[in-house]
Amino acid sequence: MVLLHIKVRWPQQRCPDLEGSIKPSVLQKTEDEQFLCEIPVATKVTDATRELVDLQNLRTRIHRLKLEGEELAKYGPAKPLDQQGIDKYAEPGVQKGANYQQDPTGRRTGQGPDPAAAKTLLKTLVDAERLAHKDQVANKVLLTRGALEAAIDHIRGAVMIAFPQGLPEWDLVRQALEGTEELAGTSHANDELDPATATLWFAGKQLLPKNQLSHHLGRHEKTKAVIKLQQAGQGAPSREAPVDAETQKAMMAFYHKKQEEQKKLAENDEDDYTNSAWANPKALKHHFSGVGSVRIR
Repeated sequence: MVLLHIKVRWPQQRCPDLEGSIKPSVLQKTEDEQFLCEIPVATKVTDATRELVDLQNLRTRIHRLKLEGEELAKYGPAKPLDQQGIDKYAEPGVQKGANYQQDPTGRRTGQGPDPAAAKTLLKTLVDAERLAHKDQVANKVLLTRGALEAAIDHIRGAVMIAFPQGLPEWDLVRQALEGTEELAGTSHANDELDPATATLWFAGKQLLPKNQLSHHLGRHEKTKAVIKLQQAGQGAPSREAPVDAETQKAMMAFYHKKQEEQKKLAENDEDDYTNSAWANPKALKHHFSGVGSVRIR
């Protein structure tokens, strides 16, 4: 198995107010989307691309489930699109249950679940998000399809416990659990990658679909490679930085400290340094004569 460190590169969105600049949120999102996995080195690039896209799409699906699931645990099921609005302005008045909590966005009914069930749902969402988080790279935890699908199943079970009557078909949590989401026109429109158009890049070169991974990475099964996953048409991704972010911060801090020391030395035009032992022109003579530490009182 070859160990792959996958980094997902998203389409660069330009800021309308700053010509030629890239949105910082897009850069941060690109940095956040990474994971580790193992694939046999004899796998064809097309099959590897499909497997990696599936893993990434499962990760983003869990992320959307956490965002909407937190709202579900607080404010209950979603309202139909034609009935959404702030409850206090609704006509006729809204019936309030024992766990009612008004949704400030007006998207949900406010009829939340039992507090114990809500707590269980939130914990399940946090565990699933932790599994798919980029910190797993630093922890050297491999991502697998089975683990991600199991996390989604656990969320499904927690939702069934919190809402045994089920969720309406227009609720985004139900759609994410069933895989029937319509992401076009939403803020998550670019979350899903298409395996038919996705491409893999290594060392500044695209991995050709007709080849095996071994053609580009070598035949050694213990190889570790940093692979960029992106949609076709984005061009070659930028090369990896020679040092990581923490090392760069340490280097910059060291450089700044040295610069401040040099600045203080340049500003010091006093001659008090001549009293120092290292500035004594007869120090070598005193050292060999053995009288270096003799003082006359």
